[in-house]
Amino acid sequence: MMGRAHLIIGTGVSLSVLALSGHEVAPAAVVAAVVGSLLPDIDEPNSMLVSRALPTKMLRLVQLLMIGAAGWVFFTRMAPPPWNLVLALLMISASFMPSRSMRKVIIFLIGIGLAWYGEAYAPWNYIAGCLLIICTLVPHRGLTHTVYGTAAWTALLYGTTRLHGDSIWLAGGMAYLLHLLADSLTNNGIKPLPPFKWKLRFRLMSTGTRKGAKVESICIALTTVLVIIALLRYKHLI
Repeated sequence: MMGRAHLIIGTGVSLSVLALSGHEVAPAAVVAAVVGSLLPDIDEPNSMLVSRALPTKMLRLVQLLMIGAAGWVFFTRMAPPPWNLVLALLMISASFMPSRSMRKVIIFLIGIGLAWYGEAYAPWNYIAGCLLIICTLVPHRGLTHTVYGTAAWTALLYGTTRLHGDSIWLAGGMAYLLHLLADSLTNNGIKPLPPFKWKLRFRLMSTGTRKGAKVESICIALTTVLVIIALLRYKHLI
């Protein structure tokens, strides 16, 4: 499914289930649901979540900074000639890598920063950093689209937010799981338990096709009905 469908379905269903089960739908739970609904696609640099977190303007800024740093390396002669020229040319070449590759590099560096420096502030930063590093190395619909990825994200939320109640980690975990279930409707499906080769796939749609668009529309419509039911019950309880 496309990012927009994942966002609507994952967020809408998970928050509706929370409301219908009597849990508080706090703003933090909404944020967790939104992130969780898109997070499995973090291994795809052009996905909705990554492209919004690292927009094209930011990539252009990074490119300019790399070119500026290359000039600084060359003119200050941090390395003796001709190595200063070699380093500068390498940095300039790296600055013109495709957006997809640039986003992967930035995510990788953020992961290193969290794992190396963030642990001093909170031990969960180390886990988050390692997960980001891994996400840049695995193929799309790989580790992030597994039971292990779901468990890691839910455990991370639980460990960092459990003192604020159950709604945050439940919303985030459900939204993440719903993303995987939605992808299992496609012809490619997912491998939920690697290294086992078994695939969970129902072959109901193919992303980007007319049939796929119809299936997405039906799922969004059902989600809308569920959200309305949850809102009506919430108002009734008030």
